[in-house]
Amino acid sequence: MAQPVGQDLHQKFPDRPGDSSGRKDVMVDSSERLATLTREFEADARFNMVFIVLTVGSALIATLGLLANSAGVVIGAMVVAPWIMPLQAMAFQVLGGHLRPFLKALITLTLGVLVGVGVSVVVGWVVALPGFGEEVISRTNPNLLDLAVALAAGAIAMFAKLRKEAISALAGLAIAVALVPPVCVVGLSLAAGEWSQASGASLLFLTNLLGILSGAMVALALLERPFRGRLFSSRLGLTSFSLTALLVVPLGGSFLNLLGRARQEAEARSIEELVDQSLRNETLTLGRDSELESIQIRWEQNPPLIVAKVNVSDPSLPSFKQVAAVQTFINRRMAPRRFRLVVQRQAIEVVGPEPLPNPPELLPFWPLPPAEPPPPLPQAQSSVGPALNNQHNLGASDGIERDPNGKPSSHVQASPASQVPSPDSAD
Repeated sequence: MAQPVGQDLHQKFPDRPGDSSGRKDVMVDSSERLATLTREFEADARFNMVFIVLTVGSALIATLGLLANSAGVVIGAMVVAPWIMPLQAMAFQVLGGHLRPFLKALITLTLGVLVGVGVSVVVGWVVALPGFGEEVISRTNPNLLDLAVALAAGAIAMFAKLRKEAISALAGLAIAVALVPPVCVVGLSLAAGEWSQASGASLLFLTNLLGILSGAMVALALLERPFRGRLFSSRLGLTSFSLTALLVVPLGGSFLNLLGRARQEAEARSIEELVDQSLRNETLTLGRDSELESIQIRWEQNPPLIVAKVNVSDPSLPSFKQVAAVQTFINRRMAPRRFRLVVQRQAIEVVGPEPLPNPPELLPFWPLPPAEPPPPLPQAQSSVGPALNNQHNLGASDGIERDPNGKPSSHVQASPASQVPSPDSAD
């Protein structure tokens, strides 16, 4: 442990003949400032009833918000949580060279974490949801971005503590300093037996803890004169920075995976646009009633498989050659990566009688542009209309097809889907 900062002030401001008054004033001001900060941080590190109530309340709110998959409730729990106070006290005592107050703050934070885990485990057992939402899953895979947020939040939190005029930022800092939600995710995962999720949430909590501690120490060393030059002279400080640096290894791997998924999603969107453009513009024989329903890319195959579902009016389209042409077009645009295209076509049969014209008094009184004539119905569909008319199921006044009971009948029927695979030799 480094030499206590109170003793270090006498070495920085020694008495000199003829220059004692000014330096003594500086030393007195620094000593008073140091004593005030010491009292404040020692009060923040106390494990008292206020700390317990706020810890239980924030853990309960965060756990219920995670189970309800409500981001707003989880944010409210972050504002209530008091864990930033002993963590800031730890940063102060590390640079101040005081081991016993540091251990006191560490014990307070540890007890708060245990209380939070206990509350979330009990709530998880009582509720016993079969699965978790995005608010839980998103806190089980931390990356380097979480460490960067923790470093910045720790520095700003210490700045707000030392500069009272920045007190308005504390609510936002409580949201950024996300310590309680990862602990509650650990408890919920333990209650559900999800050990991998519990380990991921524990890594996120450790990332936030060490990042906030390191950022707070850096800000304290930069803002307060007695702590300048002591940032790397404390063994506990060096240990904290070393552990934070070690987190780069697992967090870096998660960050690279995140970048890979982002690239795949961007590429998937680009391929979807290309397929839609190809089906609309390149394969003109699809007709006016064609519609691209969905696209799925199976990246686990080599080459990746594109499954496109298309609704068409002609069940024979798109043809084998058209699918091969679209696949060639995609591979040419996405070179050097190659893809295989499979189109699942679903024919839609449109059924509907010819409507009667409206009388002149029901027409709009403002001029309208001439409407395009409706496309003629297929022969197979046009035969449906007369048969229904012979059964007197067509209303003469409203032009709506009705069943024998007088109720409107369905106008759209879908035939079973068929699938057109692409050739293996097509590019």
